[in-house]
Amino acid sequence: MTKHNTFIGMDVHKNSIDIAIADEGRKGQVRHYGKIDGTLSTLDKVVRKLVSTGNRLHFVYEAGPCGYQIYRHLSDQGFDCDVVAPSRIPKPSGNQIKNDRRDALMLARLHRSGNLTAVYVPRAEDEAIRDLTRAREDVKNDEKRSKHRLLSFLLRSGIRYTGGSPWSIAHMRWLSDIKMPHQSQQVVLQEYIGTVNQCKERAQRLTEQIQQLLPEWQLYPIVQALQSMRGVSTIVAATTVAEIGDLKRFQTPSELMSYLGLVPSEHSSGPKTKRGPITKAGNGHVRRVLTEAAWAYRLPARVSRALLKRQEGLPESVYDISWKAQLRLCSRYRRLWNKGKAKQVVVTAIARELCGFMWAIANEIEVPANN
Repeated sequence: MTKHNTFIGMDVHKNSIDIAIADEGRKGQVRHYGKIDGTLSTLDKVVRKLVSTGNRLHFVYEAGPCGYQIYRHLSDQGFDCDVVAPSRIPKPSGNQIKNDRRDALMLARLHRSGNLTAVYVPRAEDEAIRDLTRAREDVKNDEKRSKHRLLSFLLRSGIRYTGGSPWSIAHMRWLSDIKMPHQSQQVVLQEYIGTVNQCKERAQRLTEQIQQLLPEWQLYPIVQALQSMRGVSTIVAATTVAEIGDLKRFQTPSELMSYLGLVPSEHSSGPKTKRGPITKAGNGHVRRVLTEAAWAYRLPARVSRALLKRQEGLPESVYDISWKAQLRLCSRYRRLWNKGKAKQVVVTAIARELCGFMWAIANEIEVPANN
């Protein structure tokens, strides 16, 4: 008996899944199966009915807030399943009607024709580390906002800090000595100070957890090797690998640069060439930490004691790439700066090349097989 392919499009929401089925062939029937509950047990009942037809099943749904639970559930059962990028789904112009049923039908039809672009699905362990690094990033954002609220409150009251670095020990002592004219304002001040301190403590706890759990991670050798580069601390390396996965899945460094949205946009036609700002089409978390790391290359190339300690035990090839990156990026920063380029433009250019050197280092590291 010949098995045919059946393509199942799923429009996944929090409490429901709309399912459509496309039969094999250009003229194969495309029909709406129905709407079911968003639970895996309900989905299993539908899968059992579809399996009974004897056809090969190919599932697809859009990446979204529901994550990769359905993908992993179906893949563990041996089914072919793809998660596609919503931004890469072809959409006909002039279509003014959108609903769950039509979205499911469109996914099934496009999956059958091969016009969908699947996203990279991280392993469960990689996603867990990614959640940890993102939680720390959220806390740091909360800390920044709480500091802004505190300083804005003091500024409205005509209180300004005239000392050295803000948020130093001296600054915190100065804050504790402030006496507001009204009791209600004193309460507000203490609450704002308490919020800043709480955010600092939470960020410290999450940082310690990242440092403790990283050695148990399968991709830790890559994280360790990336720290051989200047400006790439534990947080930068862990965030990069957790968000991207194994950097070796990219064939060339230019693919990685494009994936991260660090390449310039372009709108050229005929003899006219027009390039604009970077596309920002990729992972914003990695783009942010790479931009922060790129600031380290504004200083002359040198191997500090802290950097030398991070390079201990690494292959000689990794050390050579790290030093080559320093020589090139520090020189390029000065050259672009002397041309009068804006700081952010220079740093973005350095971040783009930095990820290329990180790709080269990742290709020098052998990752142990998952047990």
